[in-house]
Parts: sequence; C-alpha cells; structure tokens
Amino acid sequence: MNASIKRCPRLVTIEGGEGAGKSTVLDALAQAVRADGHEVLLTREPGGTPLAERIRDLLLTPSTEALAAHTELMLMFAARAQHLAQTLLPALDRGAWVISDRFTDSSYAYQGGGRGLPAALIETLEREIVGVIPGLTLLLDLPAGQGRERTRIREQAPGGRHLDRIEREHDAFFERVRAAYLARAAADPERIHVIDASAPASEVAAAAVARLRHWADALR
Repeated sequence: MNASIKRCPRLVTIEGGEGAGKSTVLDALAQAVRADGHEVLLTREPGGTPLAERIRDLLLTPSTEALAAHTELMLMFAARAQHLAQTLLPALDRGAWVISDRFTDSSYAYQGGGRGLPAALIETLEREIVGVIPGLTLLLDLPAGQGRERTRIREQAPGGRHLDRIEREHDAFFERVRAAYLARAAADPERIHVIDASAPASEVAAAAVARLRHWADALR
C-alpha cells in the first residue's frame, strides 16, 4: 500500500463479481454492527450521494453510444470523489462504521482487469483523488459462469430488473474481473479476505459477520 494512502479501520467494503450475493451480506453486517451498539452507514458505489447516483445512471444504463474505457474509469472516480466528500468521510469523522458495496478495489478489477487499463493509472487516481483504503475488505468469490447464471435467473424472475450495461458484458470480461480481484487479495491478505460465495447465502453471510467481528475485536 502506498504510504500516502490512509487506512480507515471502520471503513468496510464488500467486493465481488456479478451475482455474488453482496446485498444479503451487507444487511447481515449492518445488523451485526448495530447489535454491538454502533452507528453504521450502508452505502454503495458508484453512488451514495444524489450527484454520484446520477453518475451511476450514466455508467450503468445501456446506451447506443459505447462508453470508452477511460471515460468509464474517470466517471467511476468522479462518483467516488463525491461519495467520499459528502458521505464516507463525514460518517467516519463522527465515529460511525461505514459499509460500502464496492470501493476502489472494484476499479482495479473492472476497469483494470476487465477493461485492461493500466494499474499504474488507477493507482495514481487512488492516491490523488481517494487517499484512503478500507480497514477490511470482504471479497465474495464466485466462478464467473455461476455468477452470470444467478444474474440471468434474477432478471427472469417476476419483477426482475433488466441487466445493466456492465452486467451485459461477455464471459471473458468477468473471468478477467475475477482474476484481478483474486490477485489483489493474494497481494494484500491482511486487508482482503476471500469468502466462498458459492455456498448457501446464510453461510456466506455468517462467514462475513464472523470476519467482521474478528476485525472489530482486534480494534478494541
């Protein structure tokens, strides 16, 4: 980790490919933090503020105009900068725990691994724009094909939503995303903990809560 980037112990992020079951885990983690008597903020990326949510729409809504890889990356960091300034940092400053559905690791995985943009470029943006890193990151790992099947089932269910622009990518893209995530976990095992997301949802959530409690206990 770059020495100029500050580690925030109470910032917890959930990462993973499509269909990994992040929503269930997020809810379980928030309940665990509240049960311990702490304030917790649940948020997401891209998004987390009204302006960042508008950028999210630009990023995820399918369009007839192809989005250049560098445009996608810059929009991600624009939303992240707003999210940090308006949501994440104020909550951390007042002593709350923050649990975010995705953070900068997703840019390394999706725009770096998936799109093939240089890690050095993402590192520069992380250092100059973000400047913070989570205390704990839980990576919900799932074979890309299994995750794709889950998203298809979810789309076809009654009331299911259509796949967004990124969810419509081809299988090879998601294989690269997964490989990039696992490479980051291998390079930073103290922060990034891999959880097998192919297990039943209740088991995945329990494993995530156990890891969070272990991290919280270490901070006391």
